Amino acid sequence: MKLLLDFLPIIIFFIVYKTTNDIILATAILIPATLLQMLYTWIRTHKIEKMQLVTLALVVILGGATVIFQDKTFIQWKPTVVNWLFGLTFLGSQFIGSKTIIERLMGSNLSLPHFAWRTLNIAWVVFFLAMGALNLFVAYSFSEETWVNFKLFGMLGLTVIFIIAQGVYLSRHIDNTESNDSNN
Repeated sequence: MKLLLDFLPIIIFFIVYKTTNDIILATAILIPATLLQMLYTWIRTHKIEKMQLVTLALVVILGGATVIFQDKTFIQWKPTVVNWLFGLTFLGSQFIGSKTIIERLMGSNLSLPHFAWRTLNIAWVVFFLAMGALNLFVAYSFSEETWVNFKLFGMLGLTVIFIIAQGVYLSRHIDNTESNDSNN
């Protein structure tokens, strides 16, 4: 349910674009849809994650610039800016504090060796940076419609593939951790 709620503004953006073929209108609707999503999340949980706040700020700023200046470039840059900010944040966590961001997010649910957390964190850094670059490649190399399709289906599909690969990586280290624990 949370995943659906997280993707709801993007789905609304996609539906509006597909029915109107107007990226400016779709962006104008994306902004309040994202605000309503955050309001609903706040009412339901009394908590909004920092990543959600960053995304909201960029939707409002870059989406607003798209609508005000009637220029799709701003909204097309949003996924890149979000991904690169996340990538840089994950990278910075390698050097600040005793735990990486991925360990802080998942550490209460998993027990992994220190090197595995660091490797997983770097994998997320590479993923975020690559997704940002790929978004720009698609935005500047293909049609607007192709970019809209990629934003929903391509980015979502690549994220699912990456998460599955992450699961395979984790399963190798979880088994090692559990077998080491049982041998002691």
